[in-house]
Amino acid sequence: MSDELTLPQVVDDLEEVHGFRRTFEDIFCGTVGGIAQVLVGQPFDIVKVRLQTSAVPTTAVETIQSLVRNEGLLAFYKGTAVPLVGVGACVSCQFGVNETMKRYFHALNGGDNPHLKLSQYYMCGFISGTANAFLATPIEHVRIRLQIQKKARGKGLYRGSLDCARQLLKAGALMRGFTATTMRTSHGFGVYFLTYEALVANQAHRGVPREAIPAWKVCIFGAFSGAFFWAMTYPFDVVKSVMQADDLTKPVHGRNALTVARSIYKERGLSAFAKGFMPTMLRSLPVNGATFAAFELSMRLIR
Repeated sequence: MSDELTLPQVVDDLEEVHGFRRTFEDIFCGTVGGIAQVLVGQPFDIVKVRLQTSAVPTTAVETIQSLVRNEGLLAFYKGTAVPLVGVGACVSCQFGVNETMKRYFHALNGGDNPHLKLSQYYMCGFISGTANAFLATPIEHVRIRLQIQKKARGKGLYRGSLDCARQLLKAGALMRGFTATTMRTSHGFGVYFLTYEALVANQAHRGVPREAIPAWKVCIFGAFSGAFFWAMTYPFDVVKSVMQADDLTKPVHGRNALTVARSIYKERGLSAFAKGFMPTMLRSLPVNGATFAAFELSMRLIR
């Protein structure tokens, strides 16, 4: 696809001064989107993590049955407290940075051209994803530690999200998996936001402004964007999950992303990098549909 191709810039206030009000709107609506993302996606996520980190061959159905039988229905929301706050921060960061970068490129293009290059949409998401990795790494690390802890709350190694974060910080391991997370989020969000903006722009070509796109279409556009995100980045997520589930003091798989990737391949073969892919793809559809719908609709309500 040619780098010179452009899409109509459908964000209505690109020329608006990026003051406190706009920043607050981006953060608030991103937080709403993040909360929706966690509430919809957490049950899918724990199944994904258990599949990615299990050394014993198992299926999604068997994992779900084991969770219900041994840990109860509430186990699907293990480790939710930190993500509920943290993912809200992550999503507000990724949407806020993405919107800021779109305004930057609009000004860079001269300010009077209502088009951005496809590569610029990608770069907006790439920079957004890179910033997001600094928040996502510790939040996801805490969540994974709690998700793989199979004892009841209060009886395992970690008494809760805050206790887990404290222990990881004390061990100097809170940011473990940062490189793999960055590799996933930078390219992933480049694809993610490019896909979404392309679908929204297609509506603009048909004479439908952004604010008039029905909620059900926003959900579908978000679902497609999420599917492309995971299709392009899933092996990085497997590496990250294995790193963050490994022993804190003496990691079995190694201490960097490349070493861990080699260890996974040696032990479980190439197919290990796709383990849990289908539950993740099924999760991405409602989760990202809910995320974009919550962001767009809340943005419309507060304007």
